[in-house]
Amino acid sequence: MIKPLKIILSMVASLVFLVMILVGAAAFLIDPNSFKPEITAAVKNKINRNLVIEGDIKLAFFPVIGVTTGKITLSNATGFEHQAFATLEESQINIALLPLLSEKIEVSGIVLKGLVLNLTKNQQGVNNWDDLVKPNTSSIVSNVTPAAAPQQLTTTNSALGAFAIGALTLVDAQINWKNAHTGKNTLIKNLNLTTDKVIFDQPVAVDLAFVSARANTQMTETVKLTTSFTINKQLNTVALSHSNLQVTTAGESVPNKSLTAQLTIIDAAASLPSQSFKVTGLQLKSGDLTLDGVLSGNYLNENAVFQGAVSIAPFSPVKLMKDFAIKVPVMRDATALNKLAMSFDASATKESLNLQNLVINLDDALIKGSTSINNFAAPAITFNLAADALDVDRYLPPVEKTKKPITSPTIALTAGVSNIPIETLKKLNATGDLTIASLKVNDLNLQDVHFHLAAKDGLVTTAQTIKKFYQGEYAGNLSMDVRNAQPVLAINEKLSHVQVEPLLQDFRGKATITGTLDAAAQLQGRGNTAAELKASLNGYLKFLYKDGAIIGFNLQNIIDKGKSLLKGTEPAVEDNSNEQTPFFAISGAAAIQNGLIFNNDLLIKTAKVQATGNGTANLVNEQLNYKLTVNLRKEKATATEPERFRAMPVVVNVGGTFSNPTYNLDVSALITEKTKERVETVIETLKTDENKAKVEKALDNLKPEDKEKLKTLAPKLGKLFKKLF
Repeated sequence: MIKPLKIILSMVASLVFLVMILVGAAAFLIDPNSFKPEITAAVKNKINRNLVIEGDIKLAFFPVIGVTTGKITLSNATGFEHQAFATLEESQINIALLPLLSEKIEVSGIVLKGLVLNLTKNQQGVNNWDDLVKPNTSSIVSNVTPAAAPQQLTTTNSALGAFAIGALTLVDAQINWKNAHTGKNTLIKNLNLTTDKVIFDQPVAVDLAFVSARANTQMTETVKLTTSFTINKQLNTVALSHSNLQVTTAGESVPNKSLTAQLTIIDAAASLPSQSFKVTGLQLKSGDLTLDGVLSGNYLNENAVFQGAVSIAPFSPVKLMKDFAIKVPVMRDATALNKLAMSFDASATKESLNLQNLVINLDDALIKGSTSINNFAAPAITFNLAADALDVDRYLPPVEKTKKPITSPTIALTAGVSNIPIETLKKLNATGDLTIASLKVNDLNLQDVHFHLAAKDGLVTTAQTIKKFYQGEYAGNLSMDVRNAQPVLAINEKLSHVQVEPLLQDFRGKATITGTLDAAAQLQGRGNTAAELKASLNGYLKFLYKDGAIIGFNLQNIIDKGKSLLKGTEPAVEDNSNEQTPFFAISGAAAIQNGLIFNNDLLIKTAKVQATGNGTANLVNEQLNYKLTVNLRKEKATATEPERFRAMPVVVNVGGTFSNPTYNLDVSALITEKTKERVETVIETLKTDENKAKVEKALDNLKPEDKEKLKTLAPKLGKLFKKLF
């Protein structure tokens, strides 16, 4: 901040002293205009620039010595375009008469009208004002020997300290900034500046306004600044008090075509000798967003270090997005994102940012912790965050529970990670921990959640635990390697003593099984999308359900139907109000190949039966293709004898999908040579016209799917029905 001020003040001082030469000459001459050649020659000799005085020089002598000039032009530096460095349409300078008797110069007022500065940086990075701010430019106001030149404006500073300016006024000034080094040009116009008496080491009130516009853009910035400004004679210590800066950006691409931001600072100070600065009472406001802070820093150079405390008052992110013409996402909760507040202690360098004591209030959630970023060019991120309660579902798009695919926390996390562009994952360098006391996501209520992330050089690993997962626990970890063309995935998961019914009720709105679940899985896959990863999954899993029931499936009813068929009796009227099959345990292990689960050792134990099963489950389309073989328990096990089962099993085919399974009795499996005689006996009893009519009517009333099943039984039942008809 000090260096630009030093440059600007030095340039202004040079312009002031150019006019001072005019005043010094005019004070003792009858016709100052006759000395224009001597004045321009002196400027040429001192700074090697051409000064052109086009208008007349007018004088006044009492009570102040005043001089008024017309248009003045100062040529550009050598090597730059022929456009003038500066032009001035009109100037007026008044010098107090009495201080001159004490060899002091006191300017009671300066008015510069129509000043135009053409500032340029060439492709080599050289500025067209460098020759004006080099140490030897002080010779314009003092006879300095070459040996004294390296004192870095010592003479200029001494001369500046010998006079005071009563007031400085710029009217309708303009600055044209052309940067050939970067190709960016800026125009500052309508620049108006007023100050009160300018004296070193004393506060100076400043009122500044201008309009800024960059080339090739349709935006303008209107800037207004009021402050009290203090600078020392050495131009190396600056202080500001009660500063107010307002910037209004306007243009077609600006949200609502106009956006205003306001910065206020109670006190600010910067010192080159001590290499420090401090800002207190800082407030930045734009719309409903208000930021307050206190900042300080050391080493005001490329090794600068900054510290501060920042707080952001509560505001509505939804309203802010609307103010900035940002589309608000559709969320399940229309009241979400209506409150956000934040505070933190910050420390920063040009290469790093560290936030400590971070507190975030997001709607009803409280998040605390710390985070840091090192090396902005290739960011290395660390974080340690803790939240009390977080409802993620509030911020997600609406979704029907019944259409949500059943998945585990780690697989859900995998789907989320797979949506991140591969190039982003390759560059990701992050390590951190997140703990959440109470988390709601995908309609699941989780407590004591911990998440750890480590990502570097294209290898992303996570470890997540849920200590209270529906009366049980969950632990899992994920590894995603994106260093090659196709990402490689590895998943390990474990569920312990989880109550399945409330979990499914929350997740899908309907439970298809109850009981306590223990399960483990190890999976590997590869692909660029979630679908590709699911289709390529390989690995194994094992599970154990205990003391529960299968909802919507009444195994006893199916068995009773089989018995009735064999006995030739009407099955009992079904009570569908409580369709379920209680069980002691369901266990099994499965191998997974390319997204297809193969299981050959399913075991179901209930009070009356023991069932084994085998088949497949497709993770891609969630289709089931399973066969259950149910053995009726004849005698329970004793201390000396194992339990015994009836000779003829009941076979149940399981189909449908994960969310909507179907269960059908395999009637054909019941028709064996042993049962054939019994069925024939039943048929003989049905050989009456009345019973034949009943059978025909029953066949006509069969559902289409039952008729199809009957066709598959035709080879076994054909002869029996021939005997009947």
